[in-house]
Amino acid sequence: MSKKELTPMMVQYQKIKDQYPDAFLFYRLGDFYEMFNDDAIKGSQLLELTLTNRSRNADNPVPMCGVPHKAVQNYIDILVDQGYKVAICEQMEDPRLAKGMVKRAVIQLVTPGTQIDIGTENAKTNNYLTAAQYDPKSQGFAFAYADLSTGELKVAKLTSQAELINELVSLQTKETVVDKDLPQQIEETIKKLGILISHQPELPVQASTSYLSQDVSNSALKQIVKLLLDYIQTTQKRSLQHLKRAVVYEPSDYLELDHNSQYNLELTKNIRTGKKAGTLLWLLDQTKTAMGGRKLKQWIERPLVNRRKINERHDAVAILLDHYFERNQLQDELIKVYDLERLAGRVAFGSVNGRDLIQLKTSLQQVPKIKYILDQIADHSFDDILKNVVPLDDIVDKIDSAIVEEPPISVTDGGVIKDGYNDQLDKYRDATNNGQKWLAQLEAKERQVTGINNLKVGFNHVFGYYIEVTKVNLSKIPANRYQRKQTLANSERFSTPELKEKEALILEAQEQSKTLEYKLFVAVRDEIKKSIKRIQDLADAIASIDVLQSFAAVSEEYRFIRPSLTTKHEVTVKDGRHPVVEKVLGHQQYVPNDVSLGEDTSVLLITGPNMSGKSTYMRQMALTVIMNQMGCFVPAKKAELPVFDKIFTRIGAADDLISGQSTFMVEMKEANDAIENATPNSLILFDEIGRGTATYDGMALAQAIIEYVHNNIGAKTLFSTHYHELTVLDESLKQLRNVHVGATESNGELVFLHKIQPGPADKSYGIHVAKLAGLPNPLLHRANAILSRLEEQADEKQERKNYQQTAKTMAAKAETPQRESEEQISLFPLEQIDDTQADVVSQLKNLDLMSKTPMQIMNQVYKWQQKMNKE
Repeated sequence: MSKKELTPMMVQYQKIKDQYPDAFLFYRLGDFYEMFNDDAIKGSQLLELTLTNRSRNADNPVPMCGVPHKAVQNYIDILVDQGYKVAICEQMEDPRLAKGMVKRAVIQLVTPGTQIDIGTENAKTNNYLTAAQYDPKSQGFAFAYADLSTGELKVAKLTSQAELINELVSLQTKETVVDKDLPQQIEETIKKLGILISHQPELPVQASTSYLSQDVSNSALKQIVKLLLDYIQTTQKRSLQHLKRAVVYEPSDYLELDHNSQYNLELTKNIRTGKKAGTLLWLLDQTKTAMGGRKLKQWIERPLVNRRKINERHDAVAILLDHYFERNQLQDELIKVYDLERLAGRVAFGSVNGRDLIQLKTSLQQVPKIKYILDQIADHSFDDILKNVVPLDDIVDKIDSAIVEEPPISVTDGGVIKDGYNDQLDKYRDATNNGQKWLAQLEAKERQVTGINNLKVGFNHVFGYYIEVTKVNLSKIPANRYQRKQTLANSERFSTPELKEKEALILEAQEQSKTLEYKLFVAVRDEIKKSIKRIQDLADAIASIDVLQSFAAVSEEYRFIRPSLTTKHEVTVKDGRHPVVEKVLGHQQYVPNDVSLGEDTSVLLITGPNMSGKSTYMRQMALTVIMNQMGCFVPAKKAELPVFDKIFTRIGAADDLISGQSTFMVEMKEANDAIENATPNSLILFDEIGRGTATYDGMALAQAIIEYVHNNIGAKTLFSTHYHELTVLDESLKQLRNVHVGATESNGELVFLHKIQPGPADKSYGIHVAKLAGLPNPLLHRANAILSRLEEQADEKQERKNYQQTAKTMAAKAETPQRESEEQISLFPLEQIDDTQADVVSQLKNLDLMSKTPMQIMNQVYKWQQKMNKE
C-alpha cells in the first residue's frame, strides 16, 4: 500500500517497525500480538500460523497473522531458538481512556543471547551473550560475556583470533555483539559458526552501568564491558540491578582446553548425538539444584591450575565422602532449593510473580539447615564457601507475611496478598465478600417473591450484574419490578436500581482491591530487590556445595580415589579407567590399565589393532587429569599427577566443510596448535597422526612430529599409531617408550585383551577387525590373498636391497689392501669372543646352507655383519 493508503494504525506500526528492521515485530492489538507484511509471511511459515489479510478491499491488501497474548512466550521462544530477534510492542495506555490512536512502544527486544525465560530442560545450562572488539595494534581482542538470567559478567583480553573463536565455541554462545570496527573477515568467520552478529553503536556513559566495570583497570576491557551493557540496556529496557560486577579472567588461570579437545573428549556433548548422555558431565551430574548443574558444567570446562584450590576441593570431597549420613541430609535439603540465581534475575527485571516469591522463600528456609549440617562436619576446606552461607531471615519473613501460600500466576488479577497484611485491602475484600453475600440473598429473595425457582443473579464483563429469567417464566414477574437489560434466545436479563447501586460498589471494590494488591506486591518485590547481591552470593555458595556433594556421591558410587598432586614431572596411574565407558559397559567388563610416565619418559608410543582400546586409553588419561584439576576424585586405584597447564588432542576423523578443510587439513591444524602452544607442563594426545595422506608421507610426518615433541617440547605425550615402523624410535629417542594393547588369535578369531603391555605390537590385525565388522567372507579371503602377496613382494624387495648392500660392502673391502693374514681374519681367537660374536658363531654352525638360496645366505651374512658393526 502507498503511504496515502495507510491507516493511522499502520502508520504507527511502520514507524515502530522501521526502528527494528532485523526483528519480528509483535504488535499488540487487544488480546493478540499481530505481525504484518513480510513479518507475517515469514512468521506464518515458521510458526505454522494462518496467514490472512488486512484491508482486503484495497489494491494491495496487507498480509497479517497473530498469536494470543496469553500464549505469546511459546511463539517467541520458537523464533529466538531459530536465531531470530523479536521486538515486543505493547499498548502503553488504557484503550478505554485513550484519545485517538493508543500509544504503543517496544518494551523489550528478545534475542538469542538475551533470552531469560529458560525452560526446565535447559535449567542447568547458561545462555551467554558475548561481545568482542578488535585491537589492530596487538591484533588481539577485548572480550566479554554475560548471562542475563543469572547476572554473571566476565571480561578478558584474548591474544588471537583462534583464542576468540575458542571462547565463543566453548561458551556455546548464540549471539555476539560487535562494533563497526570489527574486520569483515572475522565477522564472517563468526557467522559460519552459526552465531548471530549484532551491531551496537556507542552510547553515552551511564552511571547505572558504569559501576559494573569499576574493578576493571584496563581501558580496552572497560570499553568492551560498556559495549555489552549498552546492548543489554538497548534491548531489555529495564533494570540491570542483578548483574554482578565484571570479573577479569585470563584463559591461563585455568587448564586450557580448546574447543576441539572439549569436543574430542566429549566433556559436555556427545559426538554422535549432540546430547548430554554419554559425556563426562552426564556421569558426574548428581547435583540437586539447577545452580549446581550450571556450576558443574563451568568447572568441567574450566578446571583449575592453582594447586591450593585443587587441594581444597579434594579436602571438601573427602569430608563429604566420609560423612555419609550428613551428606544424605544435605542432599535432602538441596532438593528443596530452587534456582536462586534466576529468581534474583526475575526480581531485578520485574518479571517475578507470586509463585516465584514462594519458591524464593522455600529455598531460603533451607539455608539454616544446610549451614548447620556443614558446621558439624566442615573444616578449613569449606571456609570460603561457608562465609556466604548466610540465612536471609528478613526476606523469608517479608514474603511469609505478604504472599499467600498458593498464589495465582498473574500478579494483576488479585489473590496474591494475604489477608491481614494491609488494612485497606482487607476493607475492599470485605466489601466484595459482603457484596457477594448480598447478591446471594437477593437471588433467594427474588425467587421467593416471583415464585421462579430457576431465577438467578449473574455477571459478565460487558453487562455487569443481572437477574436472568427464562422466557417461559416471564409472566410470573410482577409489573414494573425489573428493568429489561438484555434479551437472549431463551431468557431475558433484568436489573433494578438497587442492583445497579450494589454493582457499582462491588466492582469498585474489586478494581481497587486488584490495583492495591499489585502495588503491595511491587513494594514487596522492590524490598527484595535491595538484597539481590546477598541472594547471589548465597546462590553461588550453595551451587559450589551442590557440586562438591555430587563429586562425593559419584566417587562413592564408582569407586573413585583421591589423587596425589606431585611437583615432579611424572605421571603414575594404577588401574586407571575411562569412567564413562565403564559406566556404560559395567564394572565387571571394563579392563583397567596403568599409565606410567616417569621423569625419564615423555612419550608413550602406543601400537595395537583397531578396536583394541588405544583411543579409550588415551581419553581416560585426559579425563583423569581434568577430573583431578576440577577437584573431583579420579577413576583409579592410585594416581599421582602433576598440575598440567594445557591439554591438546588430535583424536578421531573430522572434516570442516564450512571452512573447506579436509580431514587431513584439520588433523594437521590441530597438531600444529599443540606444537606451537604446548609447554613441558602440557598433556598431548595424538591418535593416528598422518593417516589422512599417503603412507610414506603420513609416516614421515608422524615420525617428525614425535621427534619434535620429544626434542623441543618435552610435554607428556600419548601417541598411538598403526605405523609399526615407528616403534624403532625408542632406539634413538631416550624419553620414548613403546607400549601396545594386547590381542591374541584363538582358532583364527581375534581376541582383544584391552590390556596395555610393554613393547611394540607384532601386527595390526586389520583384516580380523574387518571380519568383526561383518564384511563378507569372499571379500575377507581376497584381502588376505592381497596381503600375502604384498608381504612377499616387500620381503623380496628387502632381500634385493640387502644383497645390493652386501655386494657394495664386499666390493669396498676387496679394494682395501689386506693388512692381516688369512689366519687372523678367518676366525675369532676363542679367548677374545664376546657374547654377540659367540651368538653369530653359534648361528653359523647351525645354518643349513643346502636349504638356502644364495640370496638368503647373502642376506644372513649381511645381518651378521650389521650386528657385529653395531656392537
